[in-house]
Amino acid sequence: MAEHPAYPVGLRLAGRRVVVLGGGQVAQRRLPALIAAGADIRLVSPEATPSVEAMADAGEIAWEKRAYADGDLADAWYALIATSDTEANTAASAEAERHRVWCVRADDADRATAWTPATGHSEGVTVAVLTTDARGRDPRHTAAIRDAVVEGLRDGTLVAPHHRTRTAGVALVGGGPGDPDLITVRGRRLLAEADVVIADRLGPRDLLAELPPHVEVIDAAKIPYGRFMAQEAINNALIEHAKQGKAVVRLKGGDPFVFGRGMEEAQALAEAGVPCTVVPGISSSVSVPGAAGIPVTHRGVAHEFTVVSGHVAPDDERSLVDWPSLAKLTGTLVILMGVDKIGRIAETLVAHGKSPDTPVALVQEGTTAAQRRVDATLATVAETVVAQEVKPPAVIVVGEVVHVGPHGAV
Repeated sequence: MAEHPAYPVGLRLAGRRVVVLGGGQVAQRRLPALIAAGADIRLVSPEATPSVEAMADAGEIAWEKRAYADGDLADAWYALIATSDTEANTAASAEAERHRVWCVRADDADRATAWTPATGHSEGVTVAVLTTDARGRDPRHTAAIRDAVVEGLRDGTLVAPHHRTRTAGVALVGGGPGDPDLITVRGRRLLAEADVVIADRLGPRDLLAELPPHVEVIDAAKIPYGRFMAQEAINNALIEHAKQGKAVVRLKGGDPFVFGRGMEEAQALAEAGVPCTVVPGISSSVSVPGAAGIPVTHRGVAHEFTVVSGHVAPDDERSLVDWPSLAKLTGTLVILMGVDKIGRIAETLVAHGKSPDTPVALVQEGTTAAQRRVDATLATVAETVVAQEVKPPAVIVVGEVVHVGPHGAV
């Protein structure tokens, strides 16, 4: 007899009785989705994994600590049969058939009346993959298909341009430290939905090459600003394009709110009545040292780390950094935008008590193919930067953590 394909359907289980037989790994994987669906869940099992037990303790499921008994499925809408007792599973399947209860059987799918698809979620869409041929019953194959579809929805590659879920407004997107793979999933999706992208030079430039040809890409550094300050001109450009009904992405390096002036843009957009979404990014202050094999904290070495901007020298009246206090800290100091000021910064730290032998690492172009690491001490860093021709962008790490990891790890 030829095998018929399964009929796909979405079950609405909110407030309806679901019976789960067995409290092992299968139940542990399936219960969260049933809880999220709002089901009235009754677990029947003598034992349960710690995670399943925690769900019962939290009141998310009702747990009857006993083996299956005939009649357990009488009031159920749906059942998951996943005990280690084959005879009990067979009996429960038969009861489900008698009561016309759709049931999934973990140990023998062919004897079940329903199959659980491989599912994934992306921005309000549930993807369920269910195949019935011999190859499709391999859960790894089904899961791989599910993952490919979900990833395509998340990064926008599976959404036709005229069906894009674009929304007018501005998204301030943190692009991460430079490697295009280190942008968040949400950031990548918003890029795929954008009409206009206003990008910083430190943003992940490789992502711009992936944009469709109709997307207008604007270099923030090249926005003409005449009588306006550069930042004000950028704010005005964001507002202008958004008020034309376009979906605008402001692509920044690192995180928008870590020395990225993102809040200034968010405030300007709010004052103009333009919807704004903030998408955090991986900050270079942590990720770039990590890519170079340097942990910013390490047990027994550093229990804290401090991130400061070095774009203003310590002796500049505009500086807001309390350098004398930083010199007294025993943890890690991470300096951004400080390559050209590192000599004066090092002198100041030493003058206020930091040892001249304190290790320093400079990581240039972190996470990119051009990444390189240069090591020094506070006493030698000024001359090392010149001798090694270290150029921005570079993250500077000061502290004993510099020597913790394997030198030059990537």
